[in-house]
Amino acid sequence: MIRTKCEVLSVRRAGLYLSLTLVAPEIADAAKPGQFVQIGVPEDRGIMLRRPFSIHQASRQGGWAGTVEVVFDVVGPGTEWLSQIRQHEFVDIIGPLGRSFVLPKDQIFCLLVGGGYGAAPLYLLAEELRAHGKSVAMLMGARTHERVFKPIEGKRLADVMWITTEDGSMGERGRVTDVLPELIRKAGAEVVYACGPNAMLRGVADVALANRLPCQVAVEELMACGLGVCWTCAVPLIASDGQGWWNVRACVEGPVFNGARVWWDRWLGDAEEAAPAGGFAEVLEEPEPVEAGPR
Repeated sequence: MIRTKCEVLSVRRAGLYLSLTLVAPEIADAAKPGQFVQIGVPEDRGIMLRRPFSIHQASRQGGWAGTVEVVFDVVGPGTEWLSQIRQHEFVDIIGPLGRSFVLPKDQIFCLLVGGGYGAAPLYLLAEELRAHGKSVAMLMGARTHERVFKPIEGKRLADVMWITTEDGSMGERGRVTDVLPELIRKAGAEVVYACGPNAMLRGVADVALANRLPCQVAVEELMACGLGVCWTCAVPLIASDGQGWWNVRACVEGPVFNGARVWWDRWLGDAEEAAPAGGFAEVLEEPEPVEAGPR
């Protein structure tokens, strides 16, 4: 983990969202797809906690070498302040944090599924997969066409790309989970990666499990400290053998998890009496075992 004062290189529009590019060569060099940074808000703003942002791009070469890019929407006082940042100002950040996506060893077809600007980490992942010779398909969804995240960039990165919108204003009408089963078969997907709202991730994980495909999801959770100290971002994770469960921290043991092992019912409010047992399609090269924590 690195803490540094970063110069703001640019603040620009990315559709309805905002893109912030920071000069952070050490973080850019260490960052992996799925990780995040925590940005500190000035004390005079009366906001004590840092704000977490997924890493959208980490450039190590070319004209943007040594930079990290994050994407956000204005949803509260922290992001409101960030939207007012100007070029050449400085922000205090720590990162890269959390567990990243794991790339498959074999030359298999990877399907990346994203929702809204929550899809931002998938673009760095797509670049890494292609750099390692993997085939990439992308499925992006949003409520309206204005909220589809960087569709032109997605088409550049992917071998094939599909888009869904709930109002039908771009691509297929509906949600990504409506078309996912068919597209898995059409693309010949052998692994699924997903970023976006947790309700969407739950649906994607269910479809992947039904098709016996490994699925890695980058969950969205409030991270007060980002360092694993406060336990406000706890996610219930089922044991790999289906026997029991424990709480883990999205900021340290995640944010990337095996979608088949997240106990979605308990986490999202539909708790059951006992965790489901067995039937898991294990994630490819799942990160080292997560330590058991308090239930």
